[in-house]
Amino acid sequence: LWPGVHAWFGVNYSKFPQRWSKIFTEQSSEKAYEEDNITHGFGLARLKPQGQEIEYDAHSQLGTKRYTHDTWGLGYIVTMEEREDNQYKNKAFQRSKWLARSMAITKEINGANILNRAFDTTNFANGWDARALAVSNHVSLAGTTSNILPVAADISEAALEDMSIQIHAFTDQRGLQGMIKPKSLVIHPSNKFEVHRILKSTLQNDTANNATNALKDMNEYPDGVVVNEYLTDADAWFVLTDVDNGLTYFNRKTLAFTQDNDFGTENALAKAVERYIFGWSDPFGVWASQGA
Repeated sequence: LWPGVHAWFGVNYSKFPQRWSKIFTEQSSEKAYEEDNITHGFGLARLKPQGQEIEYDAHSQLGTKRYTHDTWGLGYIVTMEEREDNQYKNKAFQRSKWLARSMAITKEINGANILNRAFDTTNFANGWDARALAVSNHVSLAGTTSNILPVAADISEAALEDMSIQIHAFTDQRGLQGMIKPKSLVIHPSNKFEVHRILKSTLQNDTANNATNALKDMNEYPDGVVVNEYLTDADAWFVLTDVDNGLTYFNRKTLAFTQDNDFGTENALAKAVERYIFGWSDPFGVWASQGA
């Protein structure tokens, strides 16, 4: 705090625009935890022979997904002596801005980690079916169901088309056509230029063929692309679909900034606290490839 310090180094960086809100569906919560019950619908109708009874089907629960809120916080202390002797009081007051930045980036990392850990079947098999988010063997009454490409591939025009075909062919727990659609892509920054060329080219990308760009013309990814700087695997990419109760964010306590004084030391205390949880209920809200 010596007079004449020219600048405060290392804390004036900006942060990326909010990413998690474009990936997760936000819901509020007023309880210690929230639960989603996973159920299945009915199968196909059955032919009723003349004079015979109609067959009856059952609707039952398959499992439960619990979201238990985490509490995240950080604070700082300004000593009595610093407050009295500080030559740069305006800089001291900016610490609340730096604190907000730390909380925001922490939330982005927590959200991105749901995707970063999507393929980890050893440590993060915490779906309702005891599977990781992106695997080939999600539990189904009609047999196991996959939400990954059969052969992992880096992002490309062909891989995006294959993924779209696989999503459109999805069948639900009873083997009925799921009728889900892709909405958007979530990618690492290293793929943003390639994806832009793939989706925005007037004709088929990176070829001399005089062929239309089918992905663009058919508007296969209508909600566009989310470039997420907090993804850790440059090869992995994700497709968000219109499935309900896919990637979910429960907000239990909105970010709150509070200040107080310590009687014994006369230090000033400041802290930020929020409670939330990221997760998923229906894994088919996300389809993914880990890359080649």
